[in-house]
Amino acid sequence: MPERKTDAMAREKILDLANKISRQKRGTKSEIRAEDPEYMILEPIVSDEMAEVALCLGLREPKSAGEIAPLCGKTPEETGKLLWDLAVAGVCFVNKKDGVDKFWHDLWIPGHMEMIVNNKENVKKYPQLAEAFEAYGRVRGPKTAGLFPVGMGLMRVIPIEKAIQGETRRASYEEVSGYLNENTLFSVSDCSCRTARESMGEGCGHLKEDMCIQMGHAAEYYIRTGRGREITREEAFAIIRRAEENGLMHQIPNTDGPGKTHAICNCCGCSCLSMRTAGMFYNNDMVRSNYVSKVDRDACVACGECVEVCPVNALTLGRKVCAPEAPKKKRRETPRDTVWTADKWNPDYRINRKVVDEGGSSPCKAGCPAHIAVQGYVKKAAQGKWREALELIKRENPFPAVCGRICPRKCEAACTRNEIDDPVAVDDIKRFIAQKDLEAEHRFVPERRHEYPNRVAVVGSGPAGLSCAYYLAVEGYRVTVFEKNRESGGMLTLGIPSFRLEKDVVRAEIEILRELGVAFEFGVEVGRDRTLESLRREGYEAFFLAPGAQGGRRLGIEGEDAAGVISGVDFLKGVNLGTGAALSGRAVVIGGGNVAIDVARTASRAGASEVSMFCLESRKEMPALPEEIEEALEEGIRIENSWGPARIVTEGGKVTGVEFRRCLSVFDENRRFAPKFDDAEGILVPADSVLVSVGQTIEWGGLLEGSAAKLNPNGTVKADPVTLQTGEPDVFAGGDALSGPKFAIDAIALGKEGAVSIHRFVQKGQSLTLGRIKRDYKPFDTSSLDLESYDRLPRQRPERKHDALTESQVREETERCLGCGATTVDEYLCVGCGACTTRCKFDAISLVRKYDAASVELKELKPAVAKNALKRMVKIAVKKAAEPVTSLFDRE
Repeated sequence: MPERKTDAMAREKILDLANKISRQKRGTKSEIRAEDPEYMILEPIVSDEMAEVALCLGLREPKSAGEIAPLCGKTPEETGKLLWDLAVAGVCFVNKKDGVDKFWHDLWIPGHMEMIVNNKENVKKYPQLAEAFEAYGRVRGPKTAGLFPVGMGLMRVIPIEKAIQGETRRASYEEVSGYLNENTLFSVSDCSCRTARESMGEGCGHLKEDMCIQMGHAAEYYIRTGRGREITREEAFAIIRRAEENGLMHQIPNTDGPGKTHAICNCCGCSCLSMRTAGMFYNNDMVRSNYVSKVDRDACVACGECVEVCPVNALTLGRKVCAPEAPKKKRRETPRDTVWTADKWNPDYRINRKVVDEGGSSPCKAGCPAHIAVQGYVKKAAQGKWREALELIKRENPFPAVCGRICPRKCEAACTRNEIDDPVAVDDIKRFIAQKDLEAEHRFVPERRHEYPNRVAVVGSGPAGLSCAYYLAVEGYRVTVFEKNRESGGMLTLGIPSFRLEKDVVRAEIEILRELGVAFEFGVEVGRDRTLESLRREGYEAFFLAPGAQGGRRLGIEGEDAAGVISGVDFLKGVNLGTGAALSGRAVVIGGGNVAIDVARTASRAGASEVSMFCLESRKEMPALPEEIEEALEEGIRIENSWGPARIVTEGGKVTGVEFRRCLSVFDENRRFAPKFDDAEGILVPADSVLVSVGQTIEWGGLLEGSAAKLNPNGTVKADPVTLQTGEPDVFAGGDALSGPKFAIDAIALGKEGAVSIHRFVQKGQSLTLGRIKRDYKPFDTSSLDLESYDRLPRQRPERKHDALTESQVREETERCLGCGATTVDEYLCVGCGACTTRCKFDAISLVRKYDAASVELKELKPAVAKNALKRMVKIAVKKAAEPVTSLFDRE
């Protein structure tokens, strides 16, 4: 809020008007004072003359300028002008009745607060309008806790209609279509709540434009005062559909009487100031519909889609395996029977959402760095619904065909089935699903959700950069990927051998980005050919830096610059680009990671007659995946463990061998890299070529020159771990350049988070963190499960290694999934909006009618609230009386 005014500084007529609209009396305990939001929202936009006229208006009692003029002592012409100024400002309604403009006051909310904030010029000129609107619910909201009966709040959730179509007890006032069909005049405006949040720099990423629909008298007012534009009924239905597709819910002003309203708001739980009643104050009865979500645990696959779209965090993922019934939730304290003090609120509700129960959920989803809905797409595969399975995967990973070949299978490592026999062949199933799409006549290309004019530059076309570009394009941005090499894919194309990842598969996956409108510029090194600053001048508003780790790390030993000594990544690049020289004779590979394995296997295919690997680590400590080591051994590659290079032996400037020392240990007691050697034990290994693969470096070149972005000592860029924003506000980073060398799936996950941040950054007034879901999926403990009664179906394996499973094998393999997780519902928190049902692809969640409450006329609201408040007082007293009495002797 702006600087607080005292009553001594206040304008008396504005105070009088604030109290009149609030229906409070000056001089009483409950009067509106100068520091209150009701005064603050009027003070900059209402002159004393306007206030004199406004003080003569009544609550929902339309009067003309001619009727008001004698009451305020002004001429009808002067009164009419001031009334119109009030209407434009949002301090009164205006409608033409019998050819004459009539004016009246309404409630603060829903009413004048929204109307005032929807005057775009005033909000821009006077930020305190947005601040006062936001403060109103925060200040007044706690006083309503537990008082309003279900169905009688000032705003009310109305369920998404298709979510209740199967409910025989639904009422007409619960159907969006009923309100649209019974009205003839419609307008659409920006969302006032999101306008306020944006003005304060607290937007949640859900944008305000064309969100709220007005009908009847409200539509006339919005159209005439320039707050909204007139639309047809068909356009109104289209707005409703678009809102539901984007995960939004519906609310209506609830004070017009049973089955009546003048607006439909399309809301999110993270910015809506009405939904804050539930999110922050847990006063859910004030806004809820008559419905709650119910989960069919047998059908639920814990995909998490419903959890992430729920506006009030009523849904979380929990355990289903060895838990035939939903776990009993701990009894929640609610304002229904509890004195509701500030210690029971959730002021951080916009940043502390939980996605899993305390006990955790499906280990596969938690183990995957991108948190793909593994259980979900396995189920779709079991049903033969390959396209739907692919869509589910691509919500988190645009490159399933690539990952189906090179993924480290962290989901399988975490699979509960490991406690029985072998994990579900998740990666093989994913590969089959992706291959179906690659072979389809019409491949899956997601629709662009919007069309934004903003331009975004992605530097680097590896998995992180491509992932970021993909999700930005789906969101609707104009994206250009700048790649210094002549082909896209980064290390997918240049660093992984074709025998592991076919290049036509990479190209086919990238082609989808082109169909989404992503542009590529090859042979452009940003920092040399173009700079960040020059790209800004070209109109790019944000940057995602993902240059990858394409440089080889040096050993720092004698002879390293001799001919025949090549970094492993340069060797792989040369082979993949067709520019590398063929090998001959004996090749020595130094290193023990997955890249070193790739280098060794490629060397044997590039002409080397003998390939041996030397690494510091013992076989057990080797960072390479066990299956990678096994394949290298099968191909005749010799792996020598616990040896470290001392020097490279040369003759005439060319390598002839490598001298190694015995490595006694690699890590110290704190698992820090600190190798110890036995200088007395060494060997000389003859070599015609030496391929060094002991790590990778990020080649920044001049990319960050003149930038506030800084590097860590290891060469990675410093960035916020959640938002990925660097020290340069419009520059974000991901992939190996941020995390250091990791797997493609890790980079893909960071790319999507980068897209989330860039969307928020380029849109005015959006916070990078507020309302952002922390995808902190945690697994349950599998070690204590009793799995004796489960099947012992053997894992399906391809006839030949690296081949794909057949369709019949995939279907059999899907039967091995234990279906570990399911969604759980907190029925008190659930407000019955139905957003969850729009996301579920398994018919596993529905709305059921729990309450039977309709709204009342405004004049009937106060007695209804008073009656409910009395009942609440009795419940609080009874609860208190039932509490055990603690004597002084019982206390510690």
